Amino acid sequence: MDCFYAAIELRERPELRGQPVAVGGRRRGVLTTCNYEARKYGCRSAMPTFQAMRLCPDLVVLPVRFDFYRAESRKIRAIFAEFTDLIEPLSLDEAYLDVSHLASEGAAVAAEIRARIRETTGLTASAGIAPNKFLAKVASDWRKPDGQFEVTAEILDEFVRALPVEKIWGVGKRTAEKIHAFGARTCGELQGFSLVDLDRRFGKFGHELHDLCRGVDHRRVNPNRERKSVSNERTFFEDVRTPEAGLEKLKELEAELREDLARAHAGRRVREAVVKLKFEDFTQTTAQRAVGEVDSEIFEALLREAWERGGGKAVRLIGAGVRFFSEEDASGAAAERAGQMEMF
Repeated sequence: MDCFYAAIELRERPELRGQPVAVGGRRRGVLTTCNYEARKYGCRSAMPTFQAMRLCPDLVVLPVRFDFYRAESRKIRAIFAEFTDLIEPLSLDEAYLDVSHLASEGAAVAAEIRARIRETTGLTASAGIAPNKFLAKVASDWRKPDGQFEVTAEILDEFVRALPVEKIWGVGKRTAEKIHAFGARTCGELQGFSLVDLDRRFGKFGHELHDLCRGVDHRRVNPNRERKSVSNERTFFEDVRTPEAGLEKLKELEAELREDLARAHAGRRVREAVVKLKFEDFTQTTAQRAVGEVDSEIFEALLREAWERGGGKAVRLIGAGVRFFSEEDASGAAAERAGQMEMF
């Protein structure tokens, strides 16, 4: 979807059209998303709101309404289900669809789905059509907003060779810098390094790099994809200055977490407890420990451990969460299946 949360808000408040608009915390929070007018000023998702306001003083920041966005997301998922059962949601506004079993060509299916979304919700969607998930994800950004792009067999090799290595699934800033350091900035240049070279430099991930820089991705669309973790976090109007005050905030987050687990994840096996802190200077740390259940004493110990890493700095955000045992933990890697993918 195209700047999903902001697009919903603009649909509901058409008087704001043409203005830079973002959704997120108004004072001490971060932007959840922003429209394209705001992006022209350099605003982006996950940017602290105060920083976005400096870049764009006229930015209209609207509060987050997740329940409303979830309702819109359900409408869109229902449209997907009219075409295929093989849907792997990534978030409220992104999903992979496997349409390889349909008689129609992928590009035609994507165009029809996008038209149905606009007709039903008044929102626009962009799509990428490709033989696998990696390329479909990249292609989905190619014609934003309100467009689609297909990586056909005829252009696949040339398309992949020209991609910056930052486009490779799993390559973040640090990994990209490491790849640049030995002379590769595009997938085509990375193809010049052997599997042995990449394995020596990146370990197990070197095998994935070797495949992905050639446009090879064997991950299947998994309609039963389990959430690997559940968490919640809160940014505070005033910095929290002592661990004791932080513990009071943590108790509230833990109570919400227990409610989430009981409501939506009953029976799931907990693998780790996690506490996240963001300090007054925006540095952050995460403390984690293997557990079998949600345990208040362990959350307290993790908060104190994380707090000590701040060296006396006050805290602006606290998060609490758990990571689950997954099917892959129990049974090994999932089966692989080739198909034609769409990414919305």
